[in-house]
Amino acid sequence: MKAIFTPDAPPPAGHYSQAIVHQGLVYVAGQVGADPAGRAKINSVEEETEQALRNIEAVLKAAGSGLDRILQMTVFVTDIALWSAVNATYARVMGDHRPARAVVPIRDLARGHQIELVCIAAAGAKRAAAKPRTRSATGKRRR
Repeated sequence: MKAIFTPDAPPPAGHYSQAIVHQGLVYVAGQVGADPAGRAKINSVEEETEQALRNIEAVLKAAGSGLDRILQMTVFVTDIALWSAVNATYARVMGDHRPARAVVPIRDLARGHQIELVCIAAAGAKRAAAKPRTRSATGKRRR
């Protein structure tokens, strides 16, 4: 196991790592809309969502991964009425990549935050697609 710490995301607020890399996966601890210095930025839920995703992006980058490698995301939101705004921001930042996702409405988050994101991603950079194999005129496989 390898612990990940980067100054480009908020420092842990307790006894935990920003992420752990183990057996080809990156487990990212919960990220809120705080800036990399750890200052809470309680603004609109759209701003909080984008900042939390940027924090995840920074942690994944430090682990040698990226947003496009996320396999599963859990979204904790304090008011399900905020979901439309959260989802719109999430879709804009994530683009065409659609990892598995769960949304969990909860009562409160620390320091008044409205959203917290947790994810699991594949470690390492995205690999280029393998070249398809073709058959020659003689029927033998070739690359």
